[in-house]
Amino acid sequence: MTDRVTVLHTESSLGWGGQEQRTLRECLGIRKLGMRPAVLCPPDAELGRRAVAAGIEVFPCPMRKSYDVAAVRTILRVLREEAVDVVNTHSSRDSLLAGMAARLSPRRPAVVRTRHLALPITSRISYSYLPHRVVTVSGYVKEYLVREGVPGERVVVVPTGIDAGRFADGAAPGNLREELGLPQDIPLVGSIAVLRIKKGHRSLLEAAPSVLAAFPGTVFVIVGAGPQEKNLRNAIDSMGLAGSVRMLGHREDVANVLLSLDLFVLPTVEEALGTAFVEAMAAGRAVVGCRVGGVPEVVEEGRTGLLVPPGDSAALADAIRSLLADGELRRSMGEAGRQAVRTRFSAEEMSRRMWELYRSLLSERGRG
Repeated sequence: MTDRVTVLHTESSLGWGGQEQRTLRECLGIRKLGMRPAVLCPPDAELGRRAVAAGIEVFPCPMRKSYDVAAVRTILRVLREEAVDVVNTHSSRDSLLAGMAARLSPRRPAVVRTRHLALPITSRISYSYLPHRVVTVSGYVKEYLVREGVPGERVVVVPTGIDAGRFADGAAPGNLREELGLPQDIPLVGSIAVLRIKKGHRSLLEAAPSVLAAFPGTVFVIVGAGPQEKNLRNAIDSMGLAGSVRMLGHREDVANVLLSLDLFVLPTVEEALGTAFVEAMAAGRAVVGCRVGGVPEVVEEGRTGLLVPPGDSAALADAIRSLLADGELRRSMGEAGRQAVRTRFSAEEMSRRMWELYRSLLSERGRG
């Protein structure tokens, strides 16, 4: 037991994506600020494994369905035994289960629901009734929730923050060209994202021939794994791009890849915020994306990168060519991007704002 504020993050997802990464970064950040973070998740969740490795307390809880009485009982026990002050939920299932448990608990913890995605919501109860506040990763997601009936005064925007130091010059060797056996002077354009249709990789392939006509030696690298891998490989072959597009699969050395690139491109057609752009900007790379979702809140058009209409491969090619042709512009955009990350998208800033939110909620409830 402790006199510190205890924040219990709940997560029913088993995977390890941007949502889970943000949750772990929040835990580490608020711990530095004096709070006690903990995680409640299924026993086989990757978040739990990584949280334990980082020294965060983890409470296993199977969550088999959205109305799992055994799970609610387990959460109630953890709330009581660990004297939890704040419950921060993340996915649909745990938001219902932990939200119900928190509302039933005699401890009356504050409830925060974080919305990480730009997809349509499936359960209004986990936004409008169970939580005291809803956190969104972008203004775009907030506007959507308000249109869906969530009271705007209860929605707070806290953009996802990253560990910018991981992407600083010298933090990784930036030796992807050597690994792939490429000359040092060829343009290297890269995309890092899960291989889903909505990430827009097909638009990048359609833009490639026009870029190659202007810059014949250009190599495109696509980093990531996912359900579209086979389709993309087939498209590369059918379009005659096998010599110019390299699919590298999942990589743990994201910083090394980014520091190797001349330009980062992700023509996603749906995005809550766009953490991939934040990481590329932290690496000092100019970026090209689409005017969708929360991306314009990250990429300042003309200053840190260029934005084009979604699905417009011709405009995408124009943007890529214009930046490959102007090294000084790429450098200035990269430096502006780094500054933006330091001031707006750092893990420290995200954690500070979450810490302030938790403190404010507890103060409202007479427990600050």
